[in-house]
Amino acid sequence: MNIVAPPIQTDIVQEVQKHEEAPPPPPPKMERPPVEVPPPDISINVPSETRTTAITNVTNKHVVKAPPPPAPVHHSVTSIDVHGRGFPNSADFYPPASQRLSEEGTAQVHVCVGPDGHLVEPAPTLAKSSGHTRLDDAALRLAKAASGKYKAATEDGKAISACTTYGVRFQLQ
Repeated sequence: MNIVAPPIQTDIVQEVQKHEEAPPPPPPKMERPPVEVPPPDISINVPSETRTTAITNVTNKHVVKAPPPPAPVHHSVTSIDVHGRGFPNSADFYPPASQRLSEEGTAQVHVCVGPDGHLVEPAPTLAKSSGHTRLDDAALRLAKAASGKYKAATEDGKAISACTTYGVRFQLQ
C-alpha cells in the first residue's frame, strides 16, 4: 500500500510596507536684536588748586652715587649622600609577598636631613611610586630606618640641613 501525501498548499502573503514620515522641520530661528545701552553721562568737577607739589628748589650739591653691590659669593655646596657606609640595603626591606609575586620597581623617596645625618621634619614621603604599594611602603620604611646614616649636605665645608629625593630599587636576584 502506497501512501500518497496530500498536495502542499501555499499562500502568497504580501508584506505590508511601512512608510516612514519625514521628521517635522526645525522651528524657525529667532534672532534677538542686540541691546544697545548708551554710556552714562558723567561729569566730574575737580577743583583746581593754586598750590602745587612740584619740586621747585634745585640743589647745587654734588650727588654721590651709591657703591655697586658686592660681587656674589660662590658657595661650595654638596648634596646629601644616601649611599654611605652603613646605609641600609633595599634587599633587607624587600617584602616577602612582593618577592613571591615577582614585583620589582624603584620608588622615589623625598627626605629632609639635618646636619647630624638624622631625619628632620617633614617625615619622608613618596615622590614617585614604584607601581606596587608594598614596595612603596618598604621604601619609606628604609628611608626612616636610615636616619643617622645619611651624610648631611654641606655648604663651604659646614654640614647643613637639606632635602633630597632618591630612588630605592627593589630587584629580584
